[in-house]
Amino acid sequence: MSILSNPFFYAPAGAAYTPTTKGIFAFGNIGSGGYVSMSNLVSNTGVIAADVSGSESVGYRAGTTYGGDLCLFWGGAPAPINTVSLVSNTGVVASASTGGGTARYASSATTYGVDTAIIGYGYTGGPTNISNLVSNIGAISADVTGVGQVRLNLAACAYGEDKGIFGFGYDDSSTAYSMSNLISNTGVIASDTTGVGTARGYLGACTYGDDKGIFAKGTGGNNMSNLVSNTGVISADITGVGTARPGLTACGYGSDKGIFAYGRPSGFTAVSNLVSNSGVVSADVTGVGTARAYLSAAGYSTA
Repeated sequence: MSILSNPFFYAPAGAAYTPTTKGIFAFGNIGSGGYVSMSNLVSNTGVIAADVSGSESVGYRAGTTYGGDLCLFWGGAPAPINTVSLVSNTGVVASASTGGGTARYASSATTYGVDTAIIGYGYTGGPTNISNLVSNIGAISADVTGVGQVRLNLAACAYGEDKGIFGFGYDDSSTAYSMSNLISNTGVIASDTTGVGTARGYLGACTYGDDKGIFAKGTGGNNMSNLVSNTGVISADITGVGTARPGLTACGYGSDKGIFAYGRPSGFTAVSNLVSNSGVVSADVTGVGTARAYLSAAGYSTA
């Protein structure tokens, strides 16, 4: 097989990491109304657009950038599935197609390396720690043997420009965790790192400042955030700003900033909170789009 026809071909040595400038929130759950299919684009200034109709009603998906300026959403509920929805560098969500790996939901995903990504953990009928690599053309690998505590409803983000981190989450008995697992620039997941910060799940995470990350909010009325350094070290809890809520998600925008949005403080909300390039979370911004929770987000476009 030639290197160009290999779906898991990685970028050549010397290729540069370029952060994305726009983002997308998609899918989710609205309670008794079930799962929804719409998406909402995020501009390079952090403005969320109105709903765009979708074709697949699903929630609890993993979302990640790949290929430098593209993104995808994989898996989901109500039943564990392994379909994938690719998103172009103009934010158009394609119809779902069969993906790779074991069907599951409540996984998380992040980039690593220059233009590749990884999906990990989740629920297959029980919690798991298996992972699947995503190539720079969006091909999803077969399952990789799991590492670390099995859990679901965790979060993940990139740090250090070419590495990633999974953090927090629940097991199937509703025990919350605060440990993390670092991801190398070749997609290898490390063993558990002792947790820092309040154990919780249903939180969000995104990159900010080009090479750092942030985990924020989550279950139990928790509203705090935890910063991730450019060496993958998670900080102690930082007092929260804005509405405390689980079931939200986050993505980057503007190359060096982030945004948390949606969630379920009691009912459902569309409120958002911007993250500056120094990791400061803003007060609530009035919600745009359908109020929902258990949705997904990812960055796209380098324009």
